[in-house]
Amino acid sequence: MWILWFQRAVSDQMIQILHHDADCVAVMKPAGVAAIPEKRDDPVCLVALLAAQLGVRVMPVHRLDKEVSGVMLYALHPEAHRFLNNAFEKREVHKTYQALVHGVMSEDQGVITRPIREFGSGRMGVDDIKGKPSETKYFVLKRSDRFTLVELSPQTGRRHQLRVHLYSIGHPIVGDTRYGDKALQAGFPRLMLTSTGIDLTLPSEKRLTLANIIPSDFAAMLEKII
Repeated sequence: MWILWFQRAVSDQMIQILHHDADCVAVMKPAGVAAIPEKRDDPVCLVALLAAQLGVRVMPVHRLDKEVSGVMLYALHPEAHRFLNNAFEKREVHKTYQALVHGVMSEDQGVITRPIREFGSGRMGVDDIKGKPSETKYFVLKRSDRFTLVELSPQTGRRHQLRVHLYSIGHPIVGDTRYGDKALQAGFPRLMLTSTGIDLTLPSEKRLTLANIIPSDFAAMLEKII
């Protein structure tokens, strides 16, 4: 019953447009909404919702986990899709995130360079022998007696990279039931990870810089927790 209510609520929601031109559209992805179809003809994934809202086909060029909110970019035609995919593959796109983690991080900034691989059932983890090189830069924004708010900049694009890296150093993201104590994490209504910005050159050769974009539900949770 809750799932049906959530699907109806999402389908009735207007997706927030952050940038829109002839080649692409940048939007605010809500937490709990899949970025791409989870099944055939999925009516509540962001691709379907955005296509219905704009009246045109949209093509994903990168992904965010379903539980993650924040800035996402979609191409609007095949040429732009190829251009943007190439930019991501060449690591010419700079992305930033914010995460609220358990525990008090001692260092003000740092780099996590633990190799990551898949362990089965979609779960990723650190493997110093068989893992793929992975790098995440972090910078502490705020601390409380139990939590730390950090800005994250992934230098590689491994699946669940930010979640795995923070978990691997003893600071799992708040609300992450996949990477953290499930009993503890279940007390939080959402995963406290959001994409806050993106910076890249567009197919038009103009520069798109979106920064410090925080969804309202994430901000509201921060006020309650930290």
